Parts: sequence; C-alpha cells; structure tokens
Amino acid sequence: MLFSLNFESKDAIYSQIVKQIIIGIAKRELRPNDPLPSVRSLASDIGINFHTVNKAYQQLKQEGYIQIHRQKGVVIHPAGVPKADSKYKETLKQTLRPLIAESLCKDLSNESVAALFQEVLDEFREGEDEE
Repeated sequence: MLFSLNFESKDAIYSQIVKQIIIGIAKRELRPNDPLPSVRSLASDIGINFHTVNKAYQQLKQEGYIQIHRQKGVVIHPAGVPKADSKYKETLKQTLRPLIAESLCKDLSNESVAALFQEVLDEFREGEDEE
C-alpha cells in the first residue's frame, strides 16, 4: 500500500495515515492478516518521525483495525474490523452533522448532498460484485 501524505494539510500526519489505512481496508485493498510495514520502516520510507507512525498504529489498534505482534509485526486484524454499535453510530452522526450543515449553508440541496454521499459510498462498493 502506498501512502500519499500532504504535509501542508490541516490534518495531522498520523491522522492521514490512519485514514488511508481505513480506506484501504474499506476498499478491500487491505484484507485480514495482510502485513503492514513496521513503525520504523514506514517512518523511514516516508521520511517522518517514527513516533508519528506509532501514534497512528496505536489508534488503529485501539479501534480494532490492526494487531501488533512481536513476531508477526503489524497486520490487519485477522478477525476483521468490529461491527458498528450504537456508540459508533452516534459518533458518526456527530461527525456528519457539521459537514451537512456546512453544505446546506453553501446552498447545496438535500438531493445534492445525498448524491455526493452516494458517490463516495459507491467508490467503496465498486469491487464487491467481482468477489
């Protein structure tokens, strides 16, 4: 998996790493048990501090996306990502609320917002029919 980081972004580098790995899992580019580079290896490859990668990996581990083994290294969680619960759904709603509010303030119609949501969702569902 290639990482494309924007060092000028308002998003922290560790956050960009977290998001890209989650997107890779959602698009099924990363599957259960797939290995990820070690903290030091990834940091060296992209030219960032290893503490930044470690922070990203610790967040992914805490959220159930990866496992970190002393012998196997870092792998996508073998059992898959935990399913959404009511707490996650509420967090998602809180994340979406300001984005939707902003789009409505900028005069996007309900239909336009729904169409954009569907367009992004479709990006993640493209390869599902092939399996």
